[in-house]
Amino acid sequence: MTVVTAKPTAEPRVDRRPVRGAVRGLRTAGLSVVSVLVGVGIWQLLAMSYGASLVASPQATLSAAVDLARDGTLTNSVIASSRRILIGWGLGLLVGVPVGLLIGQIPLVRRLLDPYIEFFRFIPPVAFVTLAVVWLGIGESSKVVLIFYTAVFIVTLNTSAGVMAVNESKLRAAASLGAGHRQILQQVVLPSTVPYIVTGARLAMGNSFLTIVSAEIVAAQVGLGSLIWTSRNYGRIDWVFVGIITLGILGFVFDRVLRIVASRVLRRYGVKL
Repeated sequence: MTVVTAKPTAEPRVDRRPVRGAVRGLRTAGLSVVSVLVGVGIWQLLAMSYGASLVASPQATLSAAVDLARDGTLTNSVIASSRRILIGWGLGLLVGVPVGLLIGQIPLVRRLLDPYIEFFRFIPPVAFVTLAVVWLGIGESSKVVLIFYTAVFIVTLNTSAGVMAVNESKLRAAASLGAGHRQILQQVVLPSTVPYIVTGARLAMGNSFLTIVSAEIVAAQVGLGSLIWTSRNYGRIDWVFVGIITLGILGFVFDRVLRIVASRVLRRYGVKL
């Protein structure tokens, strides 16, 4: 008699990728927390070694931040600096991207603008602080223009580099298929240049934070740079630490938001941050 044995039913496969992603995310978060705790510990040791007159302790800095937040000084400073940075940086993007595309695609424009770009991009914005105040006053315009000056050259150079890095075979293939200049720009050049534009935007954002401090120290009553300088005049090292740490946190948040938005909206163009 032949015995027929039934084959065991295959167990359904369980997709473990979400679990692995969650574990990886928890591991990353844990490492970040440990890193921050180590940094705070070193900070505390430095404060104990050098004294409160030179290095404010984490506790003193937190207490000062709470006091400045309660009376509105910290909040007003963050809002003022953020507004100036976003406006100047945004204007730098609006001007830098089109100019970079023109420089990268049209040799005549590149030859005309290259001397000016190569000259002015080596002059730091701090050198123009006095002139900006004299020409534009101590209002918002002087700070915004300085941040625009900081951002526009970085974005322009990165955009033009992206255009000139486009593979020549792609351009020839598109032209052989009958694509016009506008179609080549929209379908070939711009998609290939998007990662360069995003990189330029991130670099310009970082440099904008460098500029805002010097601009607000010279010509501002409100802002994180003004807070740091005023704190120095009053001998409040804890307030100085609050201003510096707030700048770092604000820059981290701005860059992280930019990375998240760019990676989700522009992922099809190869943006991976």
